[in-house]
Amino acid sequence: MTVPPTLLIVYHSHTGGTLQMVHALQQGAQQAAEALHVRLLHASDAHTEDVLQADAYVFATPENLAAISGLLKDFFDRTYYGALDRIQGRPYATLICAGSDGSNAARQIARIATGWRLQAVAEPLIVCTHAQTPEAIAAAKQIAEADLQACRDLGASLAAGLEMGIF
Repeated sequence: MTVPPTLLIVYHSHTGGTLQMVHALQQGAQQAAEALHVRLLHASDAHTEDVLQADAYVFATPENLAAISGLLKDFFDRTYYGALDRIQGRPYATLICAGSDGSNAARQIARIATGWRLQAVAEPLIVCTHAQTPEAIAAAKQIAEADLQACRDLGASLAAGLEMGIF
């Protein structure tokens, strides 16, 4: 009996935008590959053992002050050294719900993933909400259907690649 591959999605969401993106990606992955085991963990609940047991990863975060969220940073701080040299070559992708451009948050995750020697299988998927005022930044987000579809498509691609053994 073959054990199905596990996709671990580690996320933080403050205003709901990132969580909508994560749910869309999860839906796309589950629809594309029934045998895939998708684990969705809030960054504060994810531990080194979760990282070690997964075959692929999605790291999802809001852009906070042009950086990844503090809780996602905390996840990386808690798990980095325990997983170092034990997960190299595994695939990963990134979701970012940004208020401006998200590129610095994407670079931060890419640098951490480089240290882990993970393999990026897609460009970071950045959805920009253009929230620039204190009120808009704090407000609940509603992600556009086209952006949610892009998340579903990324999930489907990850699932298919895992199922076919491409990565």
